[in-house]
Amino acid sequence: MNKILEIKNITKVYKIYKNNVDRLKEVFLKKNYHKEFTSNKDISFDLFEGETLGIIGLNGAGKSTILKIIAGVVNASSGKVLRHGKVTALLELGTGFNDELTGRDNIFLNGTLIGMNKNDIKGSLDDIVEFSELGEYIDEPIKTYSSGMKMRLAFSIAIFSDPRVLIVDEALAVGDAHFSAKCTKALKARKEKNMSIIYVSHDLNSLKLLCDRAILLHKGEVVITDTPENVINHYNFLIAKLNDEEDTLKIDMDKDNSYGTFEVEIKSVNIKKDGNNLKDIQTGDLVDIEIELDSKIDVENATIGIHIRDKFAQDIYGTNTFYRNQVMKLDANNRYVCTYSMPLNMGVGKYTLGLAIHTGDWHTEQCYHWMDNALDFTVSASKDDFFIGLCRLEPKIKLDKITS
Repeated sequence: MNKILEIKNITKVYKIYKNNVDRLKEVFLKKNYHKEFTSNKDISFDLFEGETLGIIGLNGAGKSTILKIIAGVVNASSGKVLRHGKVTALLELGTGFNDELTGRDNIFLNGTLIGMNKNDIKGSLDDIVEFSELGEYIDEPIKTYSSGMKMRLAFSIAIFSDPRVLIVDEALAVGDAHFSAKCTKALKARKEKNMSIIYVSHDLNSLKLLCDRAILLHKGEVVITDTPENVINHYNFLIAKLNDEEDTLKIDMDKDNSYGTFEVEIKSVNIKKDGNNLKDIQTGDLVDIEIELDSKIDVENATIGIHIRDKFAQDIYGTNTFYRNQVMKLDANNRYVCTYSMPLNMGVGKYTLGLAIHTGDWHTEQCYHWMDNALDFTVSASKDDFFIGLCRLEPKIKLDKITS
């Protein structure tokens, strides 16, 4: 695969001044009156032709800074960016727009700023207006637009500017569900034509769906570059770790998908039907998900949870004993089996089962053991009840004759 973008050892250090007087004093007195803040530290990665690369991290991780450096909006303190094609960035909404001009006029203004010539803009004008779905508002001043309308226009201009690399930074978060889905479809179509995408979003499911690889940034540094699912698992661990004041959380070095304090540990998990272990299940089968636990400590209010993901790593279903209002009391030095019994009313496909033991409603409070991809299984069609989709709803159907 051809490299379309090379990020080499990028570091960005900002000078932080208490006020403008200190800035002037530093210029004339040749003394330091600033503190330094490192937003990016020695970041390196490549982007390949036709690839979608996701970037995730907590607020302040340095995501926006590295995107601005790639887009050429901000200069790096050290390192270099090698661009092998046109880069267009959707960063802060409204960037490159003039609030006093109409949407139509801003197409020409913004298009010029991102490298389109006048003929290119004229040739794409109708497509941009149609894709944005702004209708008659296209001839109204931008200052009358909502944030969602600005996003529609900005995305429409960017997608028709024919970039080799498109950077999308949380832009789709302000759109409605219909337009976000339309944007996702457009991104997939451009990707098939070898456009490369850098995608930043807090919507982890969209990252799994769109991205080929992902990067986790924390405090300005790259923590891991891997498949979106593995990177998101590390992200979840990082969130839990930030709430771990006693520094007891750790990753199982033999299993990248497993972390926690391991004071309560998942020893095994099986899906059973009529007492027999199964990995190939028919839609609607009544199954028992049996989770064997080993508790090394006393826990008054343990939460035991499950989540099911499809082959695209999208979350299909999840629940836990906290949400089911069931109190789970564990005694030290004892083993337990927690059983979830349910009809597996799911569509045909391959799935993975994940597990978690913690306190409270979510694993960030006190995480004893979190395990992704604990078990994979397949759901096949029931012979006498064909349907399409993700779940079997089992409707009752009747036909009544209308009499006059």
